[in-house]
Amino acid sequence: MDQPMTAPGHRPSWRKPVGMLAVLSLIVFWAFIVGSQSTFLGRLHWALQGLIYLAAGIVWIFPAMPILRWMETGRFRK
Repeated sequence: MDQPMTAPGHRPSWRKPVGMLAVLSLIVFWAFIVGSQSTFLGRLHWALQGLIYLAAGIVWIFPAMPILRWMETGRFRK
């Protein structure tokens, strides 16, 4: 039969939806910042553009890590 996804008596945490919205907001903000630099970046050599966009695509993860940690544990630090 159908079994509940949470243990009996366990309420889902509000941190998950709030954290998801925070991470989504961070991604939108980061995309806006990077996208606003496109006129400057568009004049660079294609290989340099690729490296910059690759770095920009990875860098947003570092500010998101404390948010993800908070979603799971309730603490921002280890």
